[in-house]
Amino acid sequence: MANLKLTDVEKTYAGAVNVLNNINLDIQQGELIVFVGPSGCGKSTLLRMIAGLEKITGGTLEIDGQVVNDMPPAMRGIAMVFQSYALYPHMTVRENMQFALKIAKKPQAEIDEAVNRAAKMLQLDPYLDRLPKALSGGQRQRVAIGRSIVRDPKVYLFDEPLSNLDAALRVATRIEIAQLKEQMPESTMIYVTHDQVEAMTLASRIVVLANKGIAQVGAPLELYERPNSEFVAQFIGSPSMNLLPGEIVGTGGQTTIKMVGGGTAVSDYPTTDADMGLKVNVGVRPEDFLETAGDYIFEGKVNITEALGEVTLLYFEQQGDAHAVIGKLPGIHAGLRGKSVKLSASPDKVHVFHDGVSLLYR
Repeated sequence: MANLKLTDVEKTYAGAVNVLNNINLDIQQGELIVFVGPSGCGKSTLLRMIAGLEKITGGTLEIDGQVVNDMPPAMRGIAMVFQSYALYPHMTVRENMQFALKIAKKPQAEIDEAVNRAAKMLQLDPYLDRLPKALSGGQRQRVAIGRSIVRDPKVYLFDEPLSNLDAALRVATRIEIAQLKEQMPESTMIYVTHDQVEAMTLASRIVVLANKGIAQVGAPLELYERPNSEFVAQFIGSPSMNLLPGEIVGTGGQTTIKMVGGGTAVSDYPTTDADMGLKVNVGVRPEDFLETAGDYIFEGKVNITEALGEVTLLYFEQQGDAHAVIGKLPGIHAGLRGKSVKLSASPDKVHVFHDGVSLLYR
């Protein structure tokens, strides 16, 4: 198993189109790192650079202290699981899983032991003699993962492995990957996804990519509870965080903000006298809003409600160019459509941003 270190890594195509810049990241042995970000931010490109499938045009990539920029993929000790499974259709599950070991001319006894061990781990024992066409999508993806496990690589790379599965299979396979990681605690894994649920549930740490670089790195709940910018705040979590304009009117251990739309917000974010009068955006996640009849942060007319049983989503009428405000209240709230509702939030759930940056990270 391995540690990885990326230092000032960048990627430029044709000497002109820069897609990644100043990527600095230390990945420790045993971590499951998840790359997330909007489409086109370079998640898969960065993964392919680690795999050796894309050339690094700047900076260095080290695996266990050895610079591998110019090392071919086969020599890096890396196994990759692709979105499209990439199984040989004319080979059985067993033959697919043992193919790389046969090419490496490993002894047959060693091959059989590795395949049987991986098949048991992934619950593929009953399917070893089937062709891929006789398997479900989830089973095919498990075969692709098993093909990586038998090689016993230093690093596992997953490139959106669940994207081709339907919703139910995606949940089941995600749980299987989490269980697999528990069975292989020393394995280092890097996982690319656009699915926030996968990122939040699987990751040791999440790397949020944006604007050709890293926006923030941290444990899932750290990014959820203490995002360093408005971008991360709105990217992590679904529905995304509400941002409402206001002005700081009270500073100290707690900060008081007068809201542009009326109402007052109190945040546990500390401020100084120099922050008095600062124009800010108050961030509140939809699930942190509370319906109130007293002091409020936001008041608006409910335009649409979505009753999901465990929660009710409230979509409020937009004012001008402002983003729609969304509330997510626990339980069933009937008859709110068309009515004016006041919402508040606990001070520890109120985020404060200035010029797109959280006041906690200035």
